[in-house]
Parts: sequence; C-alpha cells; structure tokens
Amino acid sequence: MSVSTENLLSEVMTAQGESMCPHRLVLEHVTSRWGVLVLLQLLDRPYRFSELRRAIGRVSEKMLTQTLQTLERDGLIHRDAKPVIPPRVDYSLTDLGHEAAEQVRGLAEWTARRMDAVQEARERYDTKKAGREQS
Repeated sequence: MSVSTENLLSEVMTAQGESMCPHRLVLEHVTSRWGVLVLLQLLDRPYRFSELRRAIGRVSEKMLTQTLQTLERDGLIHRDAKPVIPPRVDYSLTDLGHEAAEQVRGLAEWTARRMDAVQEARERYDTKKAGREQS
C-alpha cells in the first residue's frame, strides 16, 4: 500500500493535542541515535544486554535500557527473560522490528555509499558561508 508524500507528511506532522503524533513518535524512536544502532545490531542475531552494549559502544547502561524499553513497547524488540541464576535476558527483533531494521539498514547503506558527496556538499557550504561572513 503506497501512501502519497503529502499524506505521509500529513500523518507524521499532525499533532494530537499537546502530545506528539504517534507516527512521528515511532519515527523518532526508530531513527534515534541509539535506536538505529540497536536495530542494526539485532539484525545479525539476538543479543544479551552486555553483549549489545559492547557491540554498540559508547552507550550508557541507562540509555541502552531506555532505548530497549521504548523499542519493546513499540513492538519492535522482544525481551526474553530466562528464569535462571544469574538472570539471563536476550533481546531480538520481532517481525515488525525486523521490517523496521531493514528500512534503517537501507538508509545506513545509502549514507555509507553517499558520504563522499555529503562531505563535498558540506565543504562547499562552509566555503560559501565563510565568504559571506567575510563580506
């Protein structure tokens, strides 16, 4: 089912009262700094919390916990707590999460392919801006 760009933007941008539109909120969760990295990492296989934290790097325990809880609430991640001592918790993607992660992977791959062009655009912009500031 294809949605026109106008309808898609309308759905994402529409606010409901004081709270953020549900579409926009999910988009924010999926594309957040840590959300992207969690989704991409879990495409490979299920991970335990500590493994995931090491694999992602530079994420605090608190931020990873919050990100996992948010993505779990959105139905993108499955948390499997095993009743053993010490406790063992594995995180994996749900079908919905796998679908979202594939979309994120496409964007990440595009970024990797086009980074040179982005860098060139940044340099042109910075040069142009520096010229305007000197005028």
